[in-house]
Amino acid sequence: MKIEKYQWKNIRATTLFGLALLFMACNPKTEAQVEKTAETVEAQKPKNFVIIFADDLGYGDLSSFGHPTIRTPHLDQMASEGQKWTNFYVGASVCTPSRAALMTGRLPVRNGMTSNVNRVLFPDSHNGLPQTEVTIAEQMKKAGYTTAAIGKWHLGHKEEYLPTSHGFDSYFGIPYSNDMDNVIPFRSPGGYFSFWKSEERKDINTFNVPLMRNTEIIERPADQHTITKRYTEEAIKFINENKEKPFFLYLAHNLPHVPLFASKEFEGNSPRGLYGDTVEEIDHGVGQVLDALKAAGLDKNTLVVFTSDNGPWLLMNQEGGSAGLLRNGKGSTWEGGMREPTIFWAPGSIKPAIITDIGSTMDLFTTFSNMVGVPIPSDRVMDGVDLDPVLFEEKESARKDMFYYRGDRLFAVRVGEYKAHFITQEPYEQEVTQHETPLLYNLNIDPSEKFDIAAEHPEIIQKIRAVVEQHNAKLVKGPDMLKDRG
Repeated sequence: MKIEKYQWKNIRATTLFGLALLFMACNPKTEAQVEKTAETVEAQKPKNFVIIFADDLGYGDLSSFGHPTIRTPHLDQMASEGQKWTNFYVGASVCTPSRAALMTGRLPVRNGMTSNVNRVLFPDSHNGLPQTEVTIAEQMKKAGYTTAAIGKWHLGHKEEYLPTSHGFDSYFGIPYSNDMDNVIPFRSPGGYFSFWKSEERKDINTFNVPLMRNTEIIERPADQHTITKRYTEEAIKFINENKEKPFFLYLAHNLPHVPLFASKEFEGNSPRGLYGDTVEEIDHGVGQVLDALKAAGLDKNTLVVFTSDNGPWLLMNQEGGSAGLLRNGKGSTWEGGMREPTIFWAPGSIKPAIITDIGSTMDLFTTFSNMVGVPIPSDRVMDGVDLDPVLFEEKESARKDMFYYRGDRLFAVRVGEYKAHFITQEPYEQEVTQHETPLLYNLNIDPSEKFDIAAEHPEIIQKIRAVVEQHNAKLVKGPDMLKDRG
């Protein structure tokens, strides 16, 4: 068969290309180059870690998550430069157990940091986070990190439970919620709403909360008008003092939990009112922290995570926030109680994206530990997964489910896009409804949980029940650490 000149050229080119591919596949130098590329990618991953944790911020309270009048330009820029997670969850819908989940990478029911008696710790509580728990700060210390906690703690105010007893080198903040140690009882004639409409709630002396440095009280009552500003200043100081060594910073704001306070520079500025003022001041502080990292040359070497401890306190009306299109808020196991606006930022390491996969604050323990090369505790059940592949390799999240506890009872479970409610209860009501046939929602289609599709999908309910059975088979509940007071 005669081969035309142009055909011969094509065959020759194809053959040479095939030989080149074969050479590349067999050449050990190419493998070394691949390994070197992997090492380069690993070397480019951030070495410092910052978690910025708001208090009672709703899913719909940032402009980048849909709020029409709260202006959050710094968080919006952070979202555009990093990853915006739209299905990111906390471990509980109220303060103490949520924070325990973040710190330990475990569901609070495992370590007793949740209760059917008292939902959170109070100034007269006897206990706190057990010393037997391993915290994310202790993991970072094993890798030689300098650690600091700034802001709200709410895992025990006694010395043996404070941040300095749980892996943090230093602490500056209010050890519990900013509405505690209240001088005027909330349940005076007229109840909650009459109090929150009164002038007393604007006075810092109404809330005799302590501001602590390490284990000592340095101010009481804390001046909450300037508390956000001072937390930000402490964070910047810590960054500048530790820029030559690896660090982990946990910056946990007391706001926008009520009572709401803003500094003079921000009070009265937001169209959303005082609630908007507080959120916009937090946003300003986030911008200052990011600027400090840039000025120190650490912006490309630091992973910053922003999220909140639980959904908005809807009971507070205009003093509370918004869960956007999600149902209900703080205190509930509906989506508005536990799904939070979340942003990961690490310029040069994280490719900007909107992530719709499932993630949780419990995953930060596992992710950070793996990034610094510290083994995950093997003597207990851990609930976090490694988000590293999502953050740096554009792969899917390993988290496929989420458990929604209220106290020590499992109320709901999400598996993939489906969520089943076995028990429902309004946040601050006593009535509990057990569902013989669970309520079922497709959260991808119906994030507002309006349309129960249980009748159409019994096979999905059966699948979720199997996940619950597997979960319960390994569940050992910790002793109730929140019930003892007085």
